[in-house]
Amino acid sequence: MGERRYFGTDGIRGRANTHPMTPEVALRVGLAAGRLFMSADNRRHLAVIGKDTRLSGYMIEPALVAGFTSAGMDVRTFGPLPTPGVAMMTRSMRADIGVMISASHNSFLDNGIKLFGPDGYKLSDAVELKIESMMDQALDADLAPPDALGRVKRIDDSQARYVEIAKASFPKGLSLQGLRVAIDCANGAGYRVAPTTLYELGAEVCAVGVEPNGLNINADCGSTHPETLAEAVKRYRADIGIALDGDADRVIICDERGQVVDGDQIMALVALDWAKRGMLKGGGVVATVMSNLGLERLLNSHDLSLERTKVGDRYVMERMREGGFNLGGEQSGHIILHDHATTGDGLMSALQVLAVLVESGKPMSELARQFETVPQKLENVRYTSGKPLETAGVKAAIADAEARLAGVGRLLVRPSGTEKLIRVMAEGDDAKLVKSVVADVAAAVKAAG
Repeated sequence: MGERRYFGTDGIRGRANTHPMTPEVALRVGLAAGRLFMSADNRRHLAVIGKDTRLSGYMIEPALVAGFTSAGMDVRTFGPLPTPGVAMMTRSMRADIGVMISASHNSFLDNGIKLFGPDGYKLSDAVELKIESMMDQALDADLAPPDALGRVKRIDDSQARYVEIAKASFPKGLSLQGLRVAIDCANGAGYRVAPTTLYELGAEVCAVGVEPNGLNINADCGSTHPETLAEAVKRYRADIGIALDGDADRVIICDERGQVVDGDQIMALVALDWAKRGMLKGGGVVATVMSNLGLERLLNSHDLSLERTKVGDRYVMERMREGGFNLGGEQSGHIILHDHATTGDGLMSALQVLAVLVESGKPMSELARQFETVPQKLENVRYTSGKPLETAGVKAAIADAEARLAGVGRLLVRPSGTEKLIRVMAEGDDAKLVKSVVADVAAAVKAAG
C-alpha cells in the first residue's frame, strides 16, 4: 500500500487553518474526488456535504464546494448533521460521494474531512489513496468548461429525514412516554436532531450541550466529559442520561444515579436483548482487542461469540460485513447497528438501550451492569527510536507474561498508530497479577527503546 500523506485511519484531520486542514487542501480534495468520479462517465455527478458545529466548518465547506463544482460535480449541502446521517443521505440521494466535516470528539481547534462512498460506507483505502494521488495535480488541470460547472443547493430537510430514519429504528409499538431523559449533545452535530427524536418518541427531554457557538463543541461536555451528563441526570432527576460526541457517532449512557455505562456494557445489553428476540445475526458481536474480557465471557455463556478486530470502527465494520454480523462496536461508545446504519450512530444506539429500559420496566442501574468487568490495566510507554517490539528482551518478557496469564487473562502489546508509543494492556481476574505483568513488559520496552 502506498504511503499516506493526507489520509489517516479516519479521513484527514488536523488543526484548523494549518496544514492539512486548510482551505487549499479542502479545495484539492474536492477537485481530486470530482475528477475521479467525473472521469467514470458523463452523466450528472453528485457530492453531498454535512458538517458539525465548528467555526472552521464555514471555511472548509465552501472550499470543498469550489473543488467539486469546478470539476463539474453538483453539490448538496446539509448544514449540521450527524456523521451517520451524512452516510445515510449519501446512499439515499444516490450521490457519488458523501463528505462529513468534523473532528469528532476533539475540541473546536481541530477539524477533519471524512469521505463516504455511494453505498454509505467509509471509502476504501484504495479509493482514498487514488484521491490522494490526484490531490497534488495542478489546480487548473482538467477543469470543467464554463457551461458544465456543477450547481449547488442547500437541502433544508436533511435533519427531518434523519429524525424519521432514527425513529424508525425504535421498535414499533413501544413509546418513551413517562420517561425523563437527560441528553448532552456536546454542542455538536446532534444538537437539534437528538432531542427532537426523543421528544417525538414520547420522552420528557432535558437537553444540555445544545447551544453551539462554533467554539464550544466538546468543551466540558459530551461523551468525553461524562461528568456533565451525570450532573444533569441528578439535577433533572432523569431516568437515564445519554451523551453524544461532536459528530454524534458515539454514545455514553448514564444510569439514574449518574453512574457511567461504557460501550462494552451497551453492546452486552443490546446483544442479549436482540438474541432473545431472534434478531442477532452472525451468532455474536464484533468488537476490538480493547473490549473487556467480561464481555467475551458473558456472550460465551449465552453461546454467542465475540470476534475481535484491530482498534478502529472501520475494522469492526469490515469484519461485520464479512461475517454477516449486525451488532459491533468499541468500548469508547462507537456502536454499529448494521440493520439501521453503515457507521457508528450514537442516537440509534441510545434508542436500542431505551427500548430495553421501557420493555424491562427495570431502572437503568439494574440493566447497566450486564457483566462484572475484569480488572484491566493499560500503560503507554514512549520510545525514541528503533522497533522495541522486535528485541529479544521484549519478546522474552511478552512470552513470560503470556505464560503467567494463560487461562486466567490476556495480554495485548501494540504500537500506537499515531505516535511513538507502545501500548501495554493486560486483563485478568487477579488485579495484582495484571498490574505486575504490565509493569514487567513496560519495563522491558523502556529498556529496549
